[in-house]
Amino acid sequence: MITQAPLSKTVLLDVRNLKKHFPVRHGVFSKIAGWVKAVDDISFEIYAGETLGLVGESGCGKTTAGRTLLRLMEPTSGTVVFDGKNITAMNAAQLRHTRPHMQVIFQDPYSSLNPRMTVGSIIGEAMNIHGLTNGLATTQKVAALLENVGLSPTYQSRYPHEFSGGQRQRIGIARALALKPKFIVCDEAVSALDVSIQAQILNLLQDLKEEHNLSYLFISHDLHVVQHIANRVAVMYLGKLAEVASVDALFREPKHPYTQALISANPIPDPTIQTKRIPLQGDVPSPLNPPTGCRFHTRCPQVMDHCKTTNPPLVQIGEGKMRHQVWCHL
Repeated sequence: MITQAPLSKTVLLDVRNLKKHFPVRHGVFSKIAGWVKAVDDISFEIYAGETLGLVGESGCGKTTAGRTLLRLMEPTSGTVVFDGKNITAMNAAQLRHTRPHMQVIFQDPYSSLNPRMTVGSIIGEAMNIHGLTNGLATTQKVAALLENVGLSPTYQSRYPHEFSGGQRQRIGIARALALKPKFIVCDEAVSALDVSIQAQILNLLQDLKEEHNLSYLFISHDLHVVQHIANRVAVMYLGKLAEVASVDALFREPKHPYTQALISANPIPDPTIQTKRIPLQGDVPSPLNPPTGCRFHTRCPQVMDHCKTTNPPLVQIGEGKMRHQVWCHL
């Protein structure tokens, strides 16, 4: 695990009651027949200089949450305050001025780069659009960014198909850094890479975080990766948060039954260590028709009667940035 620096007391990103529902349409007139509740009333904050890991099973709403708080998708409701400014209330012109400070690294290093553009154009495009540099200054800036992510400045004239997956992801990271952001959403940034390359990219992200004073929302389904890089971890299930805690507290003493099951299923690369697996019955319910009460009750090994009808309360242990939050009747 990477040794983490002490967290700042300054909240950089404050997400409150964020929802993103997608309409389901049927019939000739495309009437709305229901709503897919991909993200359904989640609240959390990210401190300056912090990496918050967001974990959960596939389809739980992690990526939708990341894209919605950046307003790459428009939220159904809720507020996102970034650096003291409510970005959910901004118009297009105001949002354009905020965009440089909030960037994203996409999951797939192949599809996220335009195959018809050179590396220099891909990285330099945003700088030209926002009027930060042009001409020779852009070329020099791109060269410096490529060196910053461990690539040769001579790669500017090449195309994405000439690079490996790890190199393409480094190009994506350089593009995210081009506008000198304060905050980056890393959306499964290493899941498409080989394990050895994953380690290199994770170490690069950590070095860049310290060098450029960045904050990350690190979305992943791999608990080992999150344990390696995050300061705190938020666990998501079927559009809602189940637990938020420091990485040490979460892996040492998880409170929510879902978190306990996730960690028990996390393989340990040591055959001498025996762990007790907590099996979960059934499949994840549909976000189109989520269960009443606690959304995890259909699979929870410790389910009680009122779990099926009543939303779980927020239980908070401790205060400040190191507090342990869990949404559970237990």
